[in-house]
Amino acid sequence: LPTDLSGSYSDPATHRGYRGLDAGGADQVGREAAIMIDIDDIDRSLIRALVRDAGQSASALGRRFGLSQPATWRRIKRLEEAGIIRGRRLRLNAEALGFGVTVFLGVKLATKGRVSLEDFERAVAAIPEVQTVEHVLGLYDYRLRVVARDLPDFERVLRRRIMMLPGAGAVEANVLLSEERRPGPIG
Repeated sequence: LPTDLSGSYSDPATHRGYRGLDAGGADQVGREAAIMIDIDDIDRSLIRALVRDAGQSASALGRRFGLSQPATWRRIKRLEEAGIIRGRRLRLNAEALGFGVTVFLGVKLATKGRVSLEDFERAVAAIPEVQTVEHVLGLYDYRLRVVARDLPDFERVLRRRIMMLPGAGAVEANVLLSEERRPGPIG
């Protein structure tokens, strides 16, 4: 099972502004705020193109936008250094890899005083089917993205692993029916 079937591969050196667990369970260091820089229409076009396909070369992007390869590379590097581009993503097809079910779990800790958040986070990060761990504010304490081969496999993961986590209390499951990825406000 790949560490993160949700498609998150990024260079840890480029993470800024977030503290939490990555898919492998490593505690990410707090990141400084992004540096404010002026971006022009070419920068915006580069960002939109990279959002669609982060694997494009600087040479191909330069040809597309009328820039040399070095000029394109310098623009991308400037956007990375400013924290606008935080990494590149590889999106895997979980279903093609045999994981046909994705479930979002809301987990409420049963006894906040008895189990530390770090203990829960460390234990949940050791479950390979858990793709993301998000500490949230609201009805639940954590939001997990879990992949499984099918519903019986998910039930096994839920009963034998997630419900056995230190401090795990109420759990709400939402099965993913379909997913549409949007590029965001600039794409």
